[in-house]
Amino acid sequence: MKNLPSPIIYEIDYNSNAIKNIENSVTDKKAKYILDYPTVYIVNDKNKRQCFSVYIGETTNIKRRSFEHLKNDPDTREDWEKFAQSSTAKMFVIGHDHFNKSLTLDIENKLMQYMSSVGTVDFVYNRRYNQQNQYYTSSELDEIFSKIWRNLHAKNKELFPVESVIKDSAIFKASPFNKLTQEQLDAKDRILMRIEESLSQEKTGQLIVVEGEAGSGKTVLMSSLFYELQQLSKTNENILLDDISCHLLVNHDQQLKIYQQIATKLGIFDSKKSDIVSKPTHFINTHTSEEKIDVAIVDEAHLLLTQGKQAYRGKNQLNDILERAKVVVAVFDRNQILTTEQYWESDELLPILHNANLEKNLINLKNQLRINASERTIKWIRSLVDENVVTNIPEDTFGYELKVFSSVETMYEEIKVKAQNEDSGISRMLATFDWPYVDKRKPEGEDYWRVKVGKWSLPWNLQLKPIGKTRAHKQLSWAEQEQTINEVGSTFTIQGFDLNYAAVIIGPSVKYRNGKIVFDREASHNKKATQRRTLKQGKEYLADTLLKNELNVLLTRGVNGLYLYAVDPQLQEVLLQAQKGELPHE
Repeated sequence: MKNLPSPIIYEIDYNSNAIKNIENSVTDKKAKYILDYPTVYIVNDKNKRQCFSVYIGETTNIKRRSFEHLKNDPDTREDWEKFAQSSTAKMFVIGHDHFNKSLTLDIENKLMQYMSSVGTVDFVYNRRYNQQNQYYTSSELDEIFSKIWRNLHAKNKELFPVESVIKDSAIFKASPFNKLTQEQLDAKDRILMRIEESLSQEKTGQLIVVEGEAGSGKTVLMSSLFYELQQLSKTNENILLDDISCHLLVNHDQQLKIYQQIATKLGIFDSKKSDIVSKPTHFINTHTSEEKIDVAIVDEAHLLLTQGKQAYRGKNQLNDILERAKVVVAVFDRNQILTTEQYWESDELLPILHNANLEKNLINLKNQLRINASERTIKWIRSLVDENVVTNIPEDTFGYELKVFSSVETMYEEIKVKAQNEDSGISRMLATFDWPYVDKRKPEGEDYWRVKVGKWSLPWNLQLKPIGKTRAHKQLSWAEQEQTINEVGSTFTIQGFDLNYAAVIIGPSVKYRNGKIVFDREASHNKKATQRRTLKQGKEYLADTLLKNELNVLLTRGVNGLYLYAVDPQLQEVLLQAQKGELPHE
């Protein structure tokens, strides 16, 4: 990439007088890039809680557009009224000699993704989604944006944290403003078209299924779809989707927390829509088949319950949701089903997928977007999980670090180094659920429930007290909390999330016998995976499938690296041989 010029950024007070005299503030030879070229601008104000409200926009005439905001928008919009009445509001105006309309729209979109991920930002206004495709300067977007962000950071470190901190946040990774791949864009267009067809023809109980392996971009797609439907419901741009009701459901505590934060920051929640992002059980208990909503989006639909328990007294959550929504968009990965209560019998699941395919309602995401590795490395991980075979670890041409450690102590020390390195991002220890843990109960004679390997031990997740606990701390996912580098995560805290480096302790439930990986339910402490489930033909153990899925989830978390240590001596030995390239070639 060629070395592009730096952006031009001016900060002025946000009031009529400052905008009227903007020419006097912008006086150097580069003034034309602010006054005559397309620009991007950020209006911001800090409240009494020391948090910011932010408006992000783009325009071809900053002076005229700013006066429109000040004079006209406060009459119709509460957010602009607050900015106009504030004596502390500021505005950053950003220019560049390469700016054109498409590039400023992409910069605006990316700024909304970044700003909605900042912990000190409460609200992000102007919630348009304007992703552009290819244009003359599209290849310059990332470099120009990084220069803009670094310059903004230099001017206000509180409002614009370092870029690496932003990129590590779970909100950033799940943001609806992530730039979608062509595969994701095509999928979203297909889903929107099917929703429009179903609603226009007054169909009910319509199911659209999105399949894809871990890391194929399902969550970002659903986040973008949900956001776009919310925006279209408020405008007259699409008469079929105007004023529709849309809910997002996810049966995962950590992901629910992230979606609720996104909805709050982007103004999707209000007094009438306080529960449009919720768990499936809540949705089912608060809605009826007589008053159906228009669209229900179910992320991680493989976590839906297929039998009753505690608060849920039904028989199948997907069927109950279909009775309460005209259209259901469900993300499904059968390889991430983790408990017996989520298990689908083949004669139930296969007809659903078959019917969706017949109705052109089955969409399959095939690209791997999480693991930044070569095809050979991804194939090695998939062979281990899907075929239960260990082959020689290939040299990765993308720089992905797949490493087997001879001791868990060494692996832990290495992951701590990665976690402390700002460039390495969030890195954490993970393990199969092979050590006891009881939620909301202390172990007898010990301080914490612990993962133990020989003399080494570390507490299981969600036990250590936060470091420097703040109000915003509760909003962070498990991996984002600082103290969790001293804990071991499980599938229940890490499923659906990325780590830059994942260090996985493969516990004694995963063994290597007679040239194959096998699963030992007696060595697992995951009762939800090892207990018998009553099926149509009687009670059966499902542990082989569910423990395999557990391993799949853990081994697909690392974006840039995967560290491994196996407790079973035979599995550990074959993994070390694979690292040295000593296994016979097939």
